[in-house]
Amino acid sequence: MPPWTLFPENYIAGQILTPFFERLTHIIMSELLFEIGTEELPAGFQKPALEQLKQNFTRRAKELNLAHGSVVTMGTPRRLALLVDDLADRQPDSREEVMGPSKQAGFDEEGNATKAAMGFARSKGADVTDLQVVETDKGDYLMLVQEREGIATKELLPALLKDLMDGFSFAKSMRWGANSSSFARPIQWLVALHNGEVISFTHEGMSASNTSRGHRFMANEEVPLQGISDYRQCLQSAHVMADPEERRKSVLVEIEKAVEEHLDSATAHVAVDEDLVDTVCNLVEQPFGVCGSFDDRFLQLPDEVLITSMREHQKYFPVVDNDDKLLPHFVAVNNTDVKDLALTRTGHERVLRARLEDAFFFFAADKEKGLEAQFDNLTGIIFQAKLGTMLEKSERIVKLAAILAEKFIPESVAEACRAARLCKIDLLTDMVGEFPSLQGNMGSAYALHDGESPAVAQAISEHYLPKRAGAELPATPLGAVVGLADRLDTLSGCFGIGQVPTGTTDPFGLRRIALAILHIVEHFDWSLSLHEVVHKALSLYGDKVNGSSETVEQVLAFIRGRFVNDQLAAGIDGEAVEAVSSVGFDDVNDSLKKIQALIGIRGEEAFSVLAASFKRIRNIIKDNSATDVDGSLLRETAEKELASVFDEVSGEVLPLLENRDYSGALSAMLALKGPVDAFFDEVMVMDEDAAVRSNRLNLLTGIAALFLRVGDISKMQRS
Repeated sequence: MPPWTLFPENYIAGQILTPFFERLTHIIMSELLFEIGTEELPAGFQKPALEQLKQNFTRRAKELNLAHGSVVTMGTPRRLALLVDDLADRQPDSREEVMGPSKQAGFDEEGNATKAAMGFARSKGADVTDLQVVETDKGDYLMLVQEREGIATKELLPALLKDLMDGFSFAKSMRWGANSSSFARPIQWLVALHNGEVISFTHEGMSASNTSRGHRFMANEEVPLQGISDYRQCLQSAHVMADPEERRKSVLVEIEKAVEEHLDSATAHVAVDEDLVDTVCNLVEQPFGVCGSFDDRFLQLPDEVLITSMREHQKYFPVVDNDDKLLPHFVAVNNTDVKDLALTRTGHERVLRARLEDAFFFFAADKEKGLEAQFDNLTGIIFQAKLGTMLEKSERIVKLAAILAEKFIPESVAEACRAARLCKIDLLTDMVGEFPSLQGNMGSAYALHDGESPAVAQAISEHYLPKRAGAELPATPLGAVVGLADRLDTLSGCFGIGQVPTGTTDPFGLRRIALAILHIVEHFDWSLSLHEVVHKALSLYGDKVNGSSETVEQVLAFIRGRFVNDQLAAGIDGEAVEAVSSVGFDDVNDSLKKIQALIGIRGEEAFSVLAASFKRIRNIIKDNSATDVDGSLLRETAEKELASVFDEVSGEVLPLLENRDYSGALSAMLALKGPVDAFFDEVMVMDEDAAVRSNRLNLLTGIAALFLRVGDISKMQRS
């Protein structure tokens, strides 16, 4: 097998060249183990840090031309580790041929080097005598051949590790002592081993060694390491599970085990929250579960309150029965294997009891006040400094909800207005003040207590859905209507005062809001004119905002951008998306139907040809907008045929377009393919006679206008 089939990148002219057999002698593989020991890192910092560590190493290794095998990261609250297998022992030797100026420009008639030759050599760190003359298709040129011996990996690693240390970006960092660099938490030790040998590496006065540390409480001692092969085992013997995936599985085993040992596992099990599992996994180096209990009277609280009290503050897992009904029990995960489990259980129970007592008090106090009685107090909460209070926002939401309900659920207008009026009042409650994540849930619970209908209560809860991209959508049209009204008010108001998202800032989450609007409308298959509803939303602000048509167009352009990105992320044909959205974007589901119709027909050969012709039509008609065709000015047979077929097709297509049968309309339009081809073959559009010329342009403009009712098919040409 010739060498260029093994290393093709080294046989491309002008790039780094390495002789095959010479390079083979350099392929000696080694390994790298790098561990950063720290004080306890916040749970949310660890995964991003490990991703950065892997990405930064891979990038630097590529820049240094260091081949390597698998790159694995591991971490616990007290360490971030990088494990690299099959790391090349050195860079490959290289030979680079760099072309310079022509021989004529590089040397004068007497053979002396010119400034061009000397400048070229100097720029490459070479002497003029190192230059060679080579023949090329363009004549004789100067060339510099630079041969570089590859540097040993062990000599490159200190600088590479420094780059890795400097490459972290944390949500919050700190400096300590006399250190000049910052990190998420103080660094306590460094392990840096190359093939089992300690790398000569120092960071802020701390030298790397082969010694890690065990569990802070169960094995607070030094742990000598030899390399990757014994990394997991050595730390495991010191009660540290370094692999996050292994530790996560252990968390799941421990919480179920805790229930089995304390309760009847046939009727009780842990309600597993995957996000909480991830958090707990990053809070411990070795998990130990313990099951505790709380007073039955706390079950009077809404489930969301109990779960939130356990999950957010204490990181406890709820316990449920076989019907997923909450039981008066919980599971905590400790970072240590305690001797007195009963004492530990009592401690957890005491802490949770205090939280639940507070929640019980808040719940009782909030119920006494009632929602409606607090409505006017919303004037004390500022929605946005320029947009007014939450009371004003609620009043606007009521009006928008009424408009939307009349269109989509006319039988529920009164309930939509009621839910819109009450949906923000729980922001005033003590419970939401303590647990902000319960907004909506508490409003729903208090509404039921106040005697509101179940539909209104559910809408209050659902109007916050979806809470993030891809999350659960409202289950009821009532909740969807209130949620749309809320989001349209926020989006329109922010654009109305120029509070537009930038590349780095989006304080009101307008991108998320726009996506939520799109997903809700799509989910319920509603036909909604965004232009009309945004205009109405802006008008409800009065003189607080700029409600001009330019602002409306800005909002629509913003939503369109989110629509296009969302469709592309979902794997939808990008050309079809652009063909539809570039012409006009107002009704989400109408646009989706057009996109699917274009995708369905693009495989037709006639469509591909017609798409190319359509681009030609668009280029010819330019700014012409008239579509009236005078039959008496049709001279050529081909143009008469095209006008006749166009009349027939229009008569068939227009009703289909009105009924939004875009697939049928496009199929009918394919009949224009032959006449259009013949027209361009036989007819000179830009005739000397101005009337004839205008008539032909009007005919083409009418054809273009018909296609544009679906989309700009010129954007779907086959390459």
